[in-house]
Amino acid sequence: MTSPQLSHDRLLELEHSGWESLRLGVGHEFYGGRMAPDALMVLAHGVALDRDAVVESLDGAAPWDRYDIENVRHVPLGEDAAALVYRATATRGDAPAFHALMTSVYRLVDDVPLLVLYQQTPIPDDD
Repeated sequence: MTSPQLSHDRLLELEHSGWESLRLGVGHEFYGGRMAPDALMVLAHGVALDRDAVVESLDGAAPWDRYDIENVRHVPLGEDAAALVYRATATRGDAPAFHALMTSVYRLVDDVPLLVLYQQTPIPDDD
C-alpha cells in the first residue's frame, strides 16, 4: 500500500506548491528543498538538469503569471514512490501559452516525498 505522503491529493498539493513558487519567483527555494540530491528535470526544450542546475536556472527566472493543472492521473510505483501525470498550461507576459504533459515522480526519503524525476512533453498548439 502506498504511503499517505504519496497520495493523489498530497502530490497534487506539492505540484501546486511548485507552480506557485514559480509564479512568485521563488522556484529556486522550493525545488532546492523538494528535489532529491540525485533528481533530474527533463525539460521541453531538450535539456536534462540536475538539482543544482535547476536551482541555478530558477534563481532570478521570470515568474509565470498563471498556470492551470488538469487531467491529473496518479500512478503508484510501489510502497515508497508514485507519479503524478497531468496537463499544464502556463502563461508569462505576452509570450504564447506553454502547454505540456508533465510527469513528476516522487520517492519517500525519511517519510518525506522528494521529487526524483520530472519530465515535460510539449503539446503543440492546435492553430
